[in-house]
Amino acid sequence: MSAGVRWDVGVDVGGTFTDLVALAEDGRRLSTKTASTADPSEGVLHALQRAAAQLQLPLAAFLAQVGTLVHGTTVATNALLEYRGAKVGLITTEGFRDELEFRRSYKESTFDPRLPPPTPICPRRYRIGVPERLDHRGEVLVPLDEEAVRAALRMFRAEGVEAVAVCFLFSFVDDRHERRVAELIAQELPQAHVSLSCEVLPEIREFERVSTTVVNAYTGPLIARYLQRLRGRLAEAGFGGELLVMQSHGGVLGPQQSARLAVGTLLSGPAGGVTAAAWTGARAGYPNLLSVDMGGTSYDIALIERLSPGTTTESWIGRYRIARPMLDIHTIGAGGGSLAWIDDGGALRVGPRSAGSLPGPACYGRGGERPTVTDANLLLGYLNPEYFLGGEMRLDRAAAAGAVRRHVAEPLQMSVEDAALAIIEIVNHNLADASHFVTTQRGHDPQEFALLAVGGAGAIHAGRQAQLLGIGTVIVPASGPVFCALGDTLANLQVSVSRSFQATLPGLDLAALNQAFDALEAQARALLGGAAGAAASEVRRQLDLRYQGEVHETQVALATRTRRITALNLEAALRDFHALHERLYAHRDPAQPVELLTLRLDLIGLRQPPEQPPGRFGGEDPAPALKGHRRLVFATGAASVPVYAGDRLQPGHFIAGPAVIEQWGTTIVVYPRQEALIDAWGNCIIELASDPAAMEAP
Repeated sequence: MSAGVRWDVGVDVGGTFTDLVALAEDGRRLSTKTASTADPSEGVLHALQRAAAQLQLPLAAFLAQVGTLVHGTTVATNALLEYRGAKVGLITTEGFRDELEFRRSYKESTFDPRLPPPTPICPRRYRIGVPERLDHRGEVLVPLDEEAVRAALRMFRAEGVEAVAVCFLFSFVDDRHERRVAELIAQELPQAHVSLSCEVLPEIREFERVSTTVVNAYTGPLIARYLQRLRGRLAEAGFGGELLVMQSHGGVLGPQQSARLAVGTLLSGPAGGVTAAAWTGARAGYPNLLSVDMGGTSYDIALIERLSPGTTTESWIGRYRIARPMLDIHTIGAGGGSLAWIDDGGALRVGPRSAGSLPGPACYGRGGERPTVTDANLLLGYLNPEYFLGGEMRLDRAAAAGAVRRHVAEPLQMSVEDAALAIIEIVNHNLADASHFVTTQRGHDPQEFALLAVGGAGAIHAGRQAQLLGIGTVIVPASGPVFCALGDTLANLQVSVSRSFQATLPGLDLAALNQAFDALEAQARALLGGAAGAAASEVRRQLDLRYQGEVHETQVALATRTRRITALNLEAALRDFHALHERLYAHRDPAQPVELLTLRLDLIGLRQPPEQPPGRFGGEDPAPALKGHRRLVFATGAASVPVYAGDRLQPGHFIAGPAVIEQWGTTIVVYPRQEALIDAWGNCIIELASDPAAMEAP
């Protein structure tokens, strides 16, 4: 390797593996996986060491050539899901200390009478109401009682509180009281992590605001300590470039901003995969994608329309509401480790319970005794017991057969193969049903999208998934096993800010609207700062609109050719609102007044990742990659099918199904009546027969 070649690196830390992708400015790409560690920073260093070894370089020499390292992390997510965050104190308006538990007077799962209360991340004794009150115009009704604030902070200090959340009524209109409390915290509790609702979520709706602010305080100290530790270890190893952190909205930010708004990292890992999906779709020529990631325990689904991933401000994570913008990723408990079981009525069920990584599926040979999806895939021939994880792990077919026989086949009086087929068909229908949540239930026709499948188990089930959904094309990306890490290297810098702005359309004060958006843009630019790697910037504006009398809003993009918003721009946004409302809810009423509730602005710092040149097409014959043949079982019978080595396939190779393509980290099943082509980027593009009923015939 020539000296001075710049590398951009993405590292994604998952529960089982830490993935790395490095892109060189000369177009080369390398990737690796290593086992995740208790301290995620160790896993990051291990992955970097393996990458350096691939280049036959010492770690310090490799790091000296890394310009940007983008990190996807599960630190905040795990802290919230496992309830092991910081000790948090909340200061709020007197009389509103229980807002966090009152919520909106209903459970997030309305029809589950057995749903227990959520684990308190801020116990009631640490939620202190102090005298203060503003009205809806920001006028002071009750002055802030500073002595009451100091008394609360002294109690927090005595109790070892690490983080303080501050959320006052109407602080989204005027934040003076919250800012003053921050000054008092600096005096009384200077080491505390401070989370102000006027910074975290300056929007109307009290529960959403206090929940998001408390979660930010709960996760902030852990993220701050972890990133500080990671930066120190990287510096000691010789890294002098810029560290960036993947955010839930699909962009990246620096460590300081990520620690200040830790709530923005809650979907840091999966967000990288959605970003990579949009990039892959752009290069492969598929702007509309249904991105699915099937791992060991979960199935993550995201919709990408016109290369733009969907976002939401209505997420629930760890039983708490997160109202900041996040990529709209729907997750169900369905993966390779999902357990097959028989319910009290004698029906076969699959998931959501999982065998996890330990003991794992029965075929892992680690003590697992219950049958899983992976066991069924092995028995049907979809997995090679000698080539799991590229041969790093051998699967025990006899153990898988025994588990399926004892727990499914014998109780249901069927053969082991039929039981395995039943397990796979049930999980495939579960996956299809979950996909309808982000397609038909959001007004989208699945047939208008290509299915992009990643994750260790995603490409096994994708062909059948597409058939059930009526989708004609499946894309299995070349970097599927490390897809989230690839997305980390490609993501743009992004700051998302918002503010409440109540008005009625038409009749909106355009001057006030422009002034408010100018203030938001100035705030976003100050937060983005001088982050390296951004070649240019782009501003995106959105409006949260609703028909008068509605409870929930619909987010609509506000398109302008200049920075100034005109009456024509608003008319176009209104038309888009009526059309989107009809698509989502089958109702539109252009005569009904429309209310504006919230302004949103995204400032995008456009990065320029290294270009990856396309490969040259050769012949269509994949014979050089043929490894042999294997018996696969389909719903209509068994067939001996060719098995290809994925690392030997070249652009232009054409494979008629049924067939199997074995890659490190994943296996692709090309079902009967399907055809696969390796494109110029190394992606496997699978086309399905136009007659779905004929696809099962081998």
